[in-house]
Amino acid sequence: MAAADRMIDLRSDTVTRPSDAMRRAIAEAAVGDDQYGEDPTVNRLQARIAELLGKEAALFVPSGTMANQIALKLLTRPGDVVLVGEQAHIMWLEAGAGAANAGVLFKPVGRGGLFTAADFAAAYQAPGHIVLPPTGLVAIENTHNFGGGLIFPQDEIVAICTAARAAGVRSYLDGARLFNAAVASGMPLAELAAPFDLASVALSKGLGCPIGSVLAGSTADIAAAIRIRRILGGALRQAGILAAAGLYALDHHVDRLAEDHDKARQLAERLASLPGVLLDPGSVQTNIVVIGLAPELPEANAIASRARDAGVLLSAIGPRTLRLVTHLDASVMECREAAEILSRVLDPQ
Repeated sequence: MAAADRMIDLRSDTVTRPSDAMRRAIAEAAVGDDQYGEDPTVNRLQARIAELLGKEAALFVPSGTMANQIALKLLTRPGDVVLVGEQAHIMWLEAGAGAANAGVLFKPVGRGGLFTAADFAAAYQAPGHIVLPPTGLVAIENTHNFGGGLIFPQDEIVAICTAARAAGVRSYLDGARLFNAAVASGMPLAELAAPFDLASVALSKGLGCPIGSVLAGSTADIAAAIRIRRILGGALRQAGILAAAGLYALDHHVDRLAEDHDKARQLAERLASLPGVLLDPGSVQTNIVVIGLAPELPEANAIASRARDAGVLLSAIGPRTLRLVTHLDASVMECREAAEILSRVLDPQ
């Protein structure tokens, strides 16, 4: 049983707290007014992310949701259709912001968060139709959150973005966990981002920063994104104290993501053998474990409540679906302890 005063928190990799070393970097950051483009630490972070993603320019924003909303307003017109994978974050997990801010419709294609160039072609709607709204954007989430941290196949990404460009459709990469995809696949970030007009990465998930995401794209697109950030209330002042955490994380927290992937696989292997647990350990590619519950087991909310009482926090993301996310603040031993606690919660016999 987990200690009474300590919970093992596997709800998300966003629950991480800055380390002592990261806090020192924050405290020592050189700052200026980022609204005027004068914060040296923000400028360093933006330049570094642009280089890592192989883009001309980049823009620091407070959150991944804001990054996605800027992308929608920048790359679409009201009434456009945005093609996404099933259960995409940009469609389901942003409080309806795509409709409220950009006036777009979403059309999920494919299965389990993944889709193909053939799916794109089948769903595409050309502009100028008297009734049908046009396809204005294709957005790909890599890794896919509700898909269990799946890495989107790069050859399919290239094919989709090539087809989109030929059709005059813009492309956007929601790369909130792109660092996980890069570490797990061994592919450079720039290669993963290359097919897209615009890409984003999050600093506040696997990298363990307290706040922040970064958009990267062409110089012209990022210049336009700056104004949209202002419209959405995301213009910042002495943001170097936040950017310094990102720079620290790029130096110290990227390669260690492989540890989180190992912890997730160990969790999956332990839990997959339990009666009523619907989980293929081979499907766990990064740091997210999504568990289906067979009808003979209680519903997800009940399991999550029991787990909490036993000392483990996890997320119920559907009536019969649970999600666990490993991260740098949950050690190998804690993840093993969580697996044993959950095994008793799921199979109390």
